[in-house]
Amino acid sequence: MKVYYDKDADLALIQSKKVAVIGYGSQGHAHALNLRESGVEVCVGLQDSSKSKPKAEAEGLKVVTPAEATKWADVVMILIPDEKQAVLWANEIEPHVRKGQHIMFGHGFNVHYNLITPPDNVDVSLSAPKGPGHTLRDQYVRGFGLPGLVAVAQNASGKALAEALSYSRAIGNTRAGVIETNFREETETDLFGEQAVLCGGLVELIKAGYDTLVEAGYAPEMAYFECLHETKLIIDLIYEGGIANMNYSISNTAEYGEYVSGPRVVTSETKANMKAILEDIQSGKFARDWVLENQAGAPSFKATRYRNAQHSIEAVGEQLRGMMQWNKSNQLVNKDKN
Repeated sequence: MKVYYDKDADLALIQSKKVAVIGYGSQGHAHALNLRESGVEVCVGLQDSSKSKPKAEAEGLKVVTPAEATKWADVVMILIPDEKQAVLWANEIEPHVRKGQHIMFGHGFNVHYNLITPPDNVDVSLSAPKGPGHTLRDQYVRGFGLPGLVAVAQNASGKALAEALSYSRAIGNTRAGVIETNFREETETDLFGEQAVLCGGLVELIKAGYDTLVEAGYAPEMAYFECLHETKLIIDLIYEGGIANMNYSISNTAEYGEYVSGPRVVTSETKANMKAILEDIQSGKFARDWVLENQAGAPSFKATRYRNAQHSIEAVGEQLRGMMQWNKSNQLVNKDKN
């Protein structure tokens, strides 16, 4: 495994390029602002009707259409949602791509599953922070960085890796360390982690624990604290020093409960289901299903999002978070700005 740091990345390479960041969501806003503050000439590519356009302009960033951004830039970083990239690429980016440009991605989804196929005469790489854009921005402002990944799919110029590392340095990733990988590995491990553990698995575990306590007659507020609020406290300990570090900090009672009850929740059947999830990702089934869902207008996705928003854990959580004024002083997510 090759890991790169600031000393391995020449910041001057990306500083000599004009960089277009396509999109201004969680990742887009962080990349654009971090690049600018690292001395890079940046513009943001957005549709005129985009709700993000006023946010980017309020930060003093140059905002043009994706087509205009592609014509202007030496390096084009595509950071709009995965499900929208192929259509935007075909209609507004690909017609203006020219020999010698560097096309970059924050996630390998569309290239790996052949939804986007750049021409042979351009560099193609990814620079992927291992965390949400809001955290990437917060860490950069604090003088730190998130670990990241870098990969090259096409090296037409012979300099693709060096430029991708330079980009990674400009957004702050090489401060913490950047691991070299490939588009397949980045895409498949990222999707699996999100679905089986970080988002899918964790959210369902939290909701199941909450529902079990509430259905047994315990106060929803107590269930929220025990099954959601304290998750961060445990994760922070694991993040800091691994599982053993967390066990060192918690009570012996809690640690014993972990050993005897954890395997009753996450069983061999759970792992078998995880393997099935991974197989769907590796075969491309998940990607096909997601593409088809969006071609139909995403009805199932939107309906599930709505149902989840109506779950009592959201209402109880909003009430309890109102008691935590200290938690509002340094919010990572501000929907009015990013």
